[in-house]
Amino acid sequence: MTDALMNTTILSRIRKPGDVKALSWAELEILAQELRDVIIGQVAGHGGHLAPSLGVIELTLALFRAFDLEEDRLIWDVGHQAYAHKLLTGRVEQFHTLRQRGGLSGFPRLGENPYDHFGVGHSSTSISAALGMAVARDLKGLDHEVIAVIGDGSLTAGLAFEGLNQAGDLGRKMVVVLNDNEMSISKNVGALSRFLSRKMTTPFLQRLKSDVEDLLGTIPKIGDDLAGYAKRYGDSVKSFFTPGILFEAFHFTYVGPIDGHNTAQMVKVFEEVCQIDKPVLVHVLTTKGKGYEPAESDPTHFHGVGEFVPETGLARKFTGFGLPSYTSVFGSTLCDLAGRDKTIVAITAAMPEGTGTECFRKNYPERFVDVGICEQHAVTFAAGLATQGYKPAVAIYSTFLQRAYDQIVHDVCLQNLNVNFFLDRGGLVGEDGATHHGAFDFSYLRHVPNLVVMAPKDEAEMARMMVTAFAHDGPCAMRYPRGTGVGAAVSPDPQPIPLGRGELMRDGTHAVVITLGSRVYPAVEAAMQLEDEGLEVAVFNARFVKPLPREQLLDLAARFETILLVEENALAGGFASAVIELLTDEGALAGKRIKRIGIPDEFVEHGTQKELRAMLGIDAEGMKQTLRLLCSP
Repeated sequence: MTDALMNTTILSRIRKPGDVKALSWAELEILAQELRDVIIGQVAGHGGHLAPSLGVIELTLALFRAFDLEEDRLIWDVGHQAYAHKLLTGRVEQFHTLRQRGGLSGFPRLGENPYDHFGVGHSSTSISAALGMAVARDLKGLDHEVIAVIGDGSLTAGLAFEGLNQAGDLGRKMVVVLNDNEMSISKNVGALSRFLSRKMTTPFLQRLKSDVEDLLGTIPKIGDDLAGYAKRYGDSVKSFFTPGILFEAFHFTYVGPIDGHNTAQMVKVFEEVCQIDKPVLVHVLTTKGKGYEPAESDPTHFHGVGEFVPETGLARKFTGFGLPSYTSVFGSTLCDLAGRDKTIVAITAAMPEGTGTECFRKNYPERFVDVGICEQHAVTFAAGLATQGYKPAVAIYSTFLQRAYDQIVHDVCLQNLNVNFFLDRGGLVGEDGATHHGAFDFSYLRHVPNLVVMAPKDEAEMARMMVTAFAHDGPCAMRYPRGTGVGAAVSPDPQPIPLGRGELMRDGTHAVVITLGSRVYPAVEAAMQLEDEGLEVAVFNARFVKPLPREQLLDLAARFETILLVEENALAGGFASAVIELLTDEGALAGKRIKRIGIPDEFVEHGTQKELRAMLGIDAEGMKQTLRLLCSP
């Protein structure tokens, strides 16, 4: 339990959402500060999503005060902002385990707590899920409320508008709370963001409404009727000049914008909208990082942050012994290559900092496009660029590119366009857990015709693969892990790698480990340690999932009876499956002792990357144990 939690006077008494209803307004103010202190203390010590959660403290309290979560259903979009929700729903004593192996998830999650009504982690799902719950409620003949809380960044995704469209058409009673802080992870972009920023003061709107009514009244014959219509529908003027016009078009009753840090005002609004028997959207204005100056000043950095000193906001420690991250190496290499090739265009989906493309935006702004949280659009937009001779670099986290699978197949690969996908966070990402692991990219990409799929073992090979991708006349995908590299120096003039050509890292006589990407150096480490035990193990870096290094693999199969296949991807349909398919088709498996290790057919929970790799046996120690068993008589 953190010191901040031990010092609370009110939070320690909260065991369920209903307890919030019994507090006075003065106690709610104290509770808001206690929540901030506890969240800051926890994230400072272990990392996590700080700024989003700090920005919705008062909003969370208002929701808990106005609604009955024993019956009502509350869905948080993405879940970055749900730490206060966790603290107020009986998880105070467990909060120190947040995002740690065996502890609380960093996101709302079905099964973790009865008040987590829907599991989240990716953006823009809340409205569709809430609508499903509202329809289910009506089918059952019940009358509880259904509330979705969605950020303005998440609202840019097509799924959110699909939900709005269907909800407005069905007309089911539900409440959508638009948490508008003008941020997603980075600063919001796009026309919708600018439209939502049209926030006018209430006095101005009232004067405008009055002036319009007076003007209408002067029109001969029909003026009085028009003015009467305007009075009966007074909100129409306001809606026309504010974001309400958009949501009214979806047949939602629009309320707002209101102050998202005024708990009493929000409670009053929420209680009133419960009386409206149709879809309602409440527009709430919040400040990301509210109440903690470093986070308010730099909400992008404090969106998801590592350990830091609470008094200053400065990082507590640096990992990787000063080695650059794969993300930063990707970003700097992309800038270098773009300086030589003016057809390279960088595309990201609301994450220029997270994908390392921020330097590209600064150096080549005319060739940089942030599409917002719109992965599907990003891929098809890139396809359009490629038809005109450009070489798009689509930089998206592996887990988020899953959202654009059909666009990859239909719009890029079917047309064999030179679109290059750079998948950050490939493999196990750590504390964000199952919703964020890049566990499936080898599997969902390798079976698509025309697509080259590869993974670098280090920073130098990453740069060479990037050159390979841009030189190739067709689509390519390169995935790389979260975290730092190994310190391999990047050549100032990296050369392309022949497609489907791997490398023998070390030779041996007893067995061979065939792997690629993040598992190459751990395999070498395991082989070197087994050498002291008298086992001579070869290690082959395949580099490519597709095309496989066919001749080299067949040669290794002819030389070795014992083969270990290792990958940091789902074993179902992944790299190891591809190798076995090749060897089977070529009749090269007879008499072989062969084993695959990787991510099993289950969702891997949160923990550090080191812990999770050890748990799955894909670290150096796990490989050693497997090789010992394989090589035993």
